[in-house]
Amino acid sequence: MLFRRRKKASRAERLREFLWPRKGLTRPARYLAKRIIRLSASPHAVAAGVAAGVFSAFTPLLGFHVILALVLSYLIAGNLLAAALATTVANPLTIPLIALATFRAGETLLGIQAAEAITTHDLLHRLEHLQFSELWQPVLKPMLAGAGVLGLLAAVIAYGVTRLAVQSFKARRRARLALRAGLAPTALSSGDLSP
Repeated sequence: MLFRRRKKASRAERLREFLWPRKGLTRPARYLAKRIIRLSASPHAVAAGVAAGVFSAFTPLLGFHVILALVLSYLIAGNLLAAALATTVANPLTIPLIALATFRAGETLLGIQAAEAITTHDLLHRLEHLQFSELWQPVLKPMLAGAGVLGLLAAVIAYGVTRLAVQSFKARRRARLALRAGLAPTALSSGDLSP
């Protein structure tokens, strides 16, 4: 085998590698960010796609995040690939935090009092039996309300950050290509391509 280890890893080494990879836990996030920034669409399209993906990640519609992101991205002229990639904001590590934040924000927005709030035991019982009619009022309605507000806020922030990052990346890339071609960077930005 071409990439096989000479000495088989012990159980302790495999466990350590599973819990804390050699390249670190942030490597997939950095790769994803670079992949999004390097898309060939306009800065607005990429940023709009990321905003749509981040907004859909805040909704409690697990399993439908990508579909919702693609529809929203299409409606606001965003990049579909950026939208699909940005839905990874909702992953197994962040979903509990997002769900709790949207639930609490929704309770506050809808004015649900502590006496009307659902207990953890009741929530688990209702989830176990999957009774949608019993889940709508105490759980899904507050989560959707909270997701609307928090998701919109996160989408606006993601749009601004992504647009600036894409514009900066493309400007650096144009300057680098101009230097390779022997053009002055000022001539490229002013539109005059004559030497």
